[in-house]
Amino acid sequence: MIIVHHLNNSRSQRILWLLEELQLKYRIQRYERNPETMLAPASLRKVHPLGKSPVISDDGRIVAESGAIIEYLIERYGEGAMAPARDSEQFLQYRYWLHFAEGSAMTPLIMKLVFDRLETAPMPFFIRPIAKGIAKKVKREFVLPRIAEHLQYLEASLADSPWFAGEELSGADVQLSFVLEAAAARGGLDERYPKLADFMQRIRARPAYKRALKRGGEFSL
Repeated sequence: MIIVHHLNNSRSQRILWLLEELQLKYRIQRYERNPETMLAPASLRKVHPLGKSPVISDDGRIVAESGAIIEYLIERYGEGAMAPARDSEQFLQYRYWLHFAEGSAMTPLIMKLVFDRLETAPMPFFIRPIAKGIAKKVKREFVLPRIAEHLQYLEASLADSPWFAGEELSGADVQLSFVLEAAAARGGLDERYPKLADFMQRIRARPAYKRALKRGGEFSL
């Protein structure tokens, strides 16, 4: 039995979606973030030393990192679904997007979250204007332009096909879904990016996506 070590409001939600798309049986082990620090509980370190989610257990194996989990599940259980043929051009794109999502696209989104919190964090009154000024300058001159650049790139990548790795939904779309959910929540993904907005509408309408949300619980970024 596959066990998903599922942290609320985290990347593990996309693993639940993939499992639903593959119609695999699985069990959820739930963990809750600290409401003040938003960090995962220490109990997750008993599963993986870094104490992060997603992590899955499968027949004694522990697999961590979203991209690695997606590849593992599709290669072991997919039976040809959710990935292009390995000798195709689409497979190269599929693998590229699996790495791009966390290797490039998530970095400025995480930076924006950190600097947003810095602006509102408790601190001595005489430091607050300096901290806010630094945070705003970094976001304005580096973070927000990088997010916009990535969103424009992703928008253009859907010009010729409905999904990121071709004509069929794949693990690449699952991997990118969290990036786009985060961008929609706090990174400026709006009507300026109609193809990405359409992508989000289509994945949210999928029965497997809805089942994953129902099983995973409240999902808010």
